[in-house]
Amino acid sequence: MSAVRIGDREVGPGRPVYTVAEIGINHNGDVEIAKRLIEIAARVGADAVKFQKRTPEIATPPDMRDTRRETPWGEMTYLDYRHRVEFGLDEYQEIDRYCAELGIAWFASPWDVPSVDFLEKFDVVCHKVASASVTDRELLTALRDTGRPVILSTGMSTMAEIDAAVELLGTDRLVLLHATSTYPCPPEEANLRTIHTLAERFGVPVGYSGHERGLQVSIAAVALGACVVERHVTLDRTMWGSDQAASLEPDGLRRLVRDIRAVEAALGDGVKRVFPGEEAPRRRLRRT
Repeated sequence: MSAVRIGDREVGPGRPVYTVAEIGINHNGDVEIAKRLIEIAARVGADAVKFQKRTPEIATPPDMRDTRRETPWGEMTYLDYRHRVEFGLDEYQEIDRYCAELGIAWFASPWDVPSVDFLEKFDVVCHKVASASVTDRELLTALRDTGRPVILSTGMSTMAEIDAAVELLGTDRLVLLHATSTYPCPPEEANLRTIHTLAERFGVPVGYSGHERGLQVSIAAVALGACVVERHVTLDRTMWGSDQAASLEPDGLRRLVRDIRAVEAALGDGVKRVFPGEEAPRRRLRRT
């Protein structure tokens, strides 16, 4: 299995886990909140932050556009809400500038073809396919044609749907993420052994996108071979928004990155040997 280069990093077996702090829309349309989350991710040593980019008129289902919704900004239609939390060119220029200043990569999940074109204005390190977009062939084709690496989440997808997406995208610059699109995801639905299933079936690096509470499942994914770990990040899980409750607060993100690096070190290379720290007990305790 070959590695995939994302920015200045190689992602794949035997390489350090690529850690992604997904800001998504947890910024609630406020670029200053987004910048605070970028700063937190950079400070704790995450490799990248990720956003979501939509063209609301395309990405919002027609039957939901006029649905009324209570928001922190008052009651509005769902389409107006999607516009309220969507960043445009000015905000992404500031995100791009700030990430460069802090030395952290950024990319996004485009939900429609115009959003792919929008993100191509920036030198993003890769593109991400959200689980909801696995069957969107027009979007997958546009992403493939950028020539950039693609990270494909596989939540809410059958194996046949994943097969079709991989066939369209190709495997040269592809990373798959095992995911379960339950928010928050209970441990019994995490099904982490699927990491092995996907790696064996497609021969590409496989990671994990987690929506569970806590850190245990994400850490176990690393022990099972996940090359990428993506988790949502928020300033406060009680903030308004659909993804906040399944997100990590700043200290949780710090502990996640710390524990991933500890597990990486503990996995070793699989060669059985006597380590230096064992020499003294060996001499003291072995009778023959």
